[in-house]
Amino acid sequence: MSIKSIEAEELREMTGKEGLILQGCGGPLQDWLDGINDMLTEAGILQNGSRFTDIYVFEHEGLTNLLFPFENAKLDVGKLAMWRLQTFGEFSGKWLTDYVDNRLGGFIDESQFANDKPDCSLIGAEGNVFNLIGLASRTLKKHGLGDQAKEMSSRVFACGSYGEASVKSSMSRGRSCFRWSVPLMIRCRLSVAPYICPKTTCLTLS
Repeated sequence: MSIKSIEAEELREMTGKEGLILQGCGGPLQDWLDGINDMLTEAGILQNGSRFTDIYVFEHEGLTNLLFPFENAKLDVGKLAMWRLQTFGEFSGKWLTDYVDNRLGGFIDESQFANDKPDCSLIGAEGNVFNLIGLASRTLKKHGLGDQAKEMSSRVFACGSYGEASVKSSMSRGRSCFRWSVPLMIRCRLSVAPYICPKTTCLTLS
């Protein structure tokens, strides 16, 4: 079993998925996972020995919330719907889709941004993260994306270490996609380029 910490904004990227969000989950998170599994099993909601094994925790509006995704759980959804209503005063349970639509502004449709990635040439550029962030920031500002440039810079500089700002690549049609949310670093041919992920805006690295 695992409890993965994510940003609330990342819920907007879960298009086509459903789950149950419980709000205000204080105390040990493992106790929550075990307790909810036991409650739903006793209520006949989790079927055939199924259990929630991988869930998410996120902070929003001052509350610690848990997302129980439905993908790998065998559920009686009708019973779960009734259980959610009956326990709403205790858990403030919300469906993932309702939560995203009403609290976070809706799901992000990646396709609407596919053709809006300003080009940012990094081949041959000095591979220092500060230099690369500067190049990316100037490119975004040049294309009227000043707010995204500020968000990108703040997220990178908030990293606890240089290494934290580094990790993998996302290749799309032979190019690396510069996105937002978790600070990472990618190898872009001859130079190192930042990869940061909310998929509202992208830079095409070349």
